[in-house]
Amino acid sequence: MPARPLPVTEREITAPVSLTLPDGRLDPAAVGWTRTPLHTTDGIGRGRVGRGRNKRWEYWAVTTPTHVVALVTSDIDYAAVHGIWLLDRRTGEAVAHDAIGVTGRSATLPGTLGAGPVRSRTRQVAIQVDEVEGGTRLRARGPRVEVDVVAHRPPGHECLGVVVPWSDRLFQYTVKDVARPATGTVRLDGVAADVPAGESWATLDHGRGRWPYDVRWNWGAGSGRTDGRVVGIQVGGQWTDGTGSVENALVVDGRLTKISEELVWDYDRDDWLAPWRVTGTTVELTFTPFHLKRSVTDLKVFASRTHQCFGHWAGRVRDESGAWVRVEDVVGWAEDVHNRW
Repeated sequence: MPARPLPVTEREITAPVSLTLPDGRLDPAAVGWTRTPLHTTDGIGRGRVGRGRNKRWEYWAVTTPTHVVALVTSDIDYAAVHGIWLLDRRTGEAVAHDAIGVTGRSATLPGTLGAGPVRSRTRQVAIQVDEVEGGTRLRARGPRVEVDVVAHRPPGHECLGVVVPWSDRLFQYTVKDVARPATGTVRLDGVAADVPAGESWATLDHGRGRWPYDVRWNWGAGSGRTDGRVVGIQVGGQWTDGTGSVENALVVDGRLTKISEELVWDYDRDDWLAPWRVTGTTVELTFTPFHLKRSVTDLKVFASRTHQCFGHWAGRVRDESGAWVRVEDVVGWAEDVHNRW
């Protein structure tokens, strides 16, 4: 992590582009960022140099006044990893349904975002994600948890797309879509809880790429209302350092401001529930956790260590006009992850 914020020069892409060349390498024209998804990623896993190290996933998180729900469908090239996770914010109870399946049988992921349905199919976890009029419908079922939520897409809503290039053979395309208004129902042990309009938010983490074996990252996101405006926070670190690309942005009432600097993350690995700080020349944020989700997986060839905290963001971020936007009581998460995959 940088000791001080480092500016980067990034190019905004405004026309459709393919992520890969025919041989599977990264298309240099794809490197940049977008306000709306413009990258075609069907070439992942194809071409002379396109095999191996390919990762595809859809991660959705929904925050409500009473619950947090997370759904993941993923194909990490040699396995499919799926999960449903629910936190009851009132009691602190967390329920996890996790499954590892055979990729071709248990995971359906479109080559390009929005080009088809997303499905997880295992005995423990069933997830369905479909584009519907005005948004995205999220449905999931596990032994104790059921989810039926629509992540609405208001007219003109913008989201961050970024291509991160480690090399012409290793690269990642990510879409971070924060502050999507959510409505619907979640059930724990058959007891329904409302996902109330105006107080509930959905966030998408969409990924398509070819990854190094050993990688660390920070990710933080949050959605809510401050001073009558809908505010979305998206910040990242470690995995993008030195690539010339960063995944940092502010979304206010659906309008995205790109933050082109490597931000400084400051947090205590001996006390994950202590406040986190994320700062830069245009970012002054404090994250105060209320719950720690810790997971460790060691399957030899695949290993993962995740500390994901849920809590509240506060502070201020400068928008594209140069004005400071106040952030207060915005619910979200911040995480520290180390993967060998």
